Amino acid sequence: MQALRRTLLPFVGFALVIALWWLTAVSGVVGERNLPTPAAVLDAGWTGLTTPDGLLVDIRLSVLRVLIGVVVGCALSLPLGFLLAWFPTTRAMFDPIVSFCRALPPISLSPLVIIYLGIGEDARLFVLIWAAFFASVVVLYEGIAAVDDIYVRAGRALGASEFEIFRRVIVPATVPQMFVAVRVALGVSWATLVAAELIAAQRGPGWSIQRAASFFRTEDVYAGIILIGFSALLMDMGVRLVQRRAVSWQERVVR
Repeated sequence: MQALRRTLLPFVGFALVIALWWLTAVSGVVGERNLPTPAAVLDAGWTGLTTPDGLLVDIRLSVLRVLIGVVVGCALSLPLGFLLAWFPTTRAMFDPIVSFCRALPPISLSPLVIIYLGIGEDARLFVLIWAAFFASVVVLYEGIAAVDDIYVRAGRALGASEFEIFRRVIVPATVPQMFVAVRVALGVSWATLVAAELIAAQRGPGWSIQRAASFFRTEDVYAGIILIGFSALLMDMGVRLVQRRAVSWQERVVR
């Protein structure tokens, strides 16, 4: 019964949001031109997805961009996260720099990215990698630093070397945090996607949304935004599924 409840509740939440959206659209408070009905957005989305060389191609391209950005960004952040957490001197030296760079909006880098990398695919991927890297590195090193010291002391008392402690204690204990870092990086990368696709992109849902907005096709704008949201949701659900299988040993509080 509890599993069925957890399965149905998300659909109830979506149904309530759609009902509120529909009531607002048909009430005339905002105006149908400014707020299309869910049916109009669904029709626009279906038309875009079934049109050859349409939204489906854009979504595939953006999913690939996000995957590359997250994989490369998280892979680069992993060694830095361990260095910051394991060596206090390194953390004292570089933590302020990481915090400084993490606070920079990726869109603010666009002029420099265009100067150094041009307006090709490399520029858009760099923005996504930047966003994923600095979003995940903080999660990683905070998670590693939070490992209970009692496990480290126990390993040393049993005669384990520093490398064995790192391999047998630190790495397994931080696997859950690695998945959290990937999920955070996914969210930040999708949020950055539109900004990345503004760098002279010729395809992608961000580009499609901007093009639709220039012609005031609000139903197409809503359709593009919703498709981005659902793509991000599906990718996040995939990571959570892998996480549940990979860290099934982890104890969780059941509420």
